[in-house]
Amino acid sequence: MLHLLVLCLQAQHVREQSLVTDQLSRRLIRTYQLYSRTSGKHVQVLANKRINAMAEDGDPFAKLIVETDTFGSRVRVRGAETGLYICMNKKGKLIAKSNGKGKDCVFTEIVLENNYTALQNAKYEGWYMAFTRKGRPRKGSKTRQHQREVHFMKRLPRGHHTTEQSLRFEFLNYPPFTRSLRGSQRTWAPEPR
Repeated sequence: MLHLLVLCLQAQHVREQSLVTDQLSRRLIRTYQLYSRTSGKHVQVLANKRINAMAEDGDPFAKLIVETDTFGSRVRVRGAETGLYICMNKKGKLIAKSNGKGKDCVFTEIVLENNYTALQNAKYEGWYMAFTRKGRPRKGSKTRQHQREVHFMKRLPRGHHTTEQSLRFEFLNYPPFTRSLRGSQRTWAPEPR
């Protein structure tokens, strides 16, 4: 019973901490493109402060820098070329800002069952970043998690290769696993030569 109480308290602590901006931890910064499921193009932040999902793979305005806001899945997204943050105003419209410190510029990454990612605004809960088939932004107030318009796939920009050791597979050779005669004990046996 005590173990269950501890697990509940830990889960509550994680939920509470993921709602607070973390100023102490080191930020994780990733670079990728967001491929829109509906438009078939990539999200871009233009110099004129317009945001759309009409960029081709490798377009410099489609390269996004994603910074973690907490140890959870809350992030700030900004255009690598323009330095402008993707934010949402009180009408649910996507806007670009030079200062992305407000809660309206924070999105929660939600990995969906179909392996797409949805980006829910932290200030306006239940409102998502979304684009139409023509790549135009859709108002957050008219979005729901199950809609195709809010589904994105994270992709590395063309020509961008990761050098992280953690993404490489390492193969290990272990001796085969055999059972003893009694069946209750399992032992490791050397390979026959």
